[in-house]
Amino acid sequence: MKEAMYYKKGEASKVYCSLCPHYCSISENKAGKCRVRKNIEGTLYTLNYGKITSYAYDPIEKKPLYHFYPGSNIFSIGSFGCNLACEFCQNWEIVNKETLTMEIEDQDMLTLSTAKHSIGIAYTYNEPTIWFEYVRHLLDVIKDKNLKNILITNGYINEEPLRQLLPYIDAMNIDLKSINDSFYNNICKGSLEPVLKTIEISSKVTHIEVTTLVIDGENSSLEEIDSLSQKIASINKSIPLHLSRYFPAYKMKRQPTNFNTLMEARNIARKHLDYVYIGNVWGVDNNTYCPNCYTKIVDRYNGGKVLGVERGKCIKCGYKINIIY
Repeated sequence: MKEAMYYKKGEASKVYCSLCPHYCSISENKAGKCRVRKNIEGTLYTLNYGKITSYAYDPIEKKPLYHFYPGSNIFSIGSFGCNLACEFCQNWEIVNKETLTMEIEDQDMLTLSTAKHSIGIAYTYNEPTIWFEYVRHLLDVIKDKNLKNILITNGYINEEPLRQLLPYIDAMNIDLKSINDSFYNNICKGSLEPVLKTIEISSKVTHIEVTTLVIDGENSSLEEIDSLSQKIASINKSIPLHLSRYFPAYKMKRQPTNFNTLMEARNIARKHLDYVYIGNVWGVDNNTYCPNCYTKIVDRYNGGKVLGVERGKCIKCGYKINIIY
């Protein structure tokens, strides 16, 4: 265990956590909503410091990040716990259950982060912002070796701790689960506004992409997709949006998202955003094209090869392309 950051001590051994927008008031021997920040004798401790439940080498596109070093690999690690409680959680086994953990020394972590042509580390699987103290430590270790730090997050973090992480983050994928606060309240046990704020703040500092898991009958109406894509566009229309297909998981047993729903959602979102992709569907054209002249920029059927961009612009029409490669 390690003493947590971002909390205050109160009377009667209570502590008040300020890492995320829940602002948990935690009595002695209790944990916050994330289950990994616990009050022990009036001090808040992080229970998951250095504890790893999952790791793998993944294509960068699996994160998903389509505009950040296309075709590269990334070493992905995760711990346990989450500060949301989504009924459709894809990783509920490590989020909500006690599970086996391991610890990896920093030097070994560096070795792993460069093996198999990995460009660095992706903090993912569970919610990495509640792994704050360890992630903050590793960010320095990885950055010192000129490797890449990637955060795959629900965006449910307060501004001050977010701004402490951002100078060390090279890219982020942020879940925007819905544009309706009621969806966050009822299905995720959180709220929308902090996530929108995370997207807006982060977009000015580092490369970001956004993912929305589209669920028929919950957040799939064309009106909602239109509002969601307009909101992202109001921040920056070149932010890539990934519309991902839902499959039954955890507490939610709805049917998988209809393919036509996803195609219609993509058509709507493309009215406002330069780059819209469909995830969790085999055979969809997810190459990157110039939004202005439709020249192919990235060929994902050819290992993520970058074809049609030079000095950040389309080689045919000169349109500025949001891509790092």
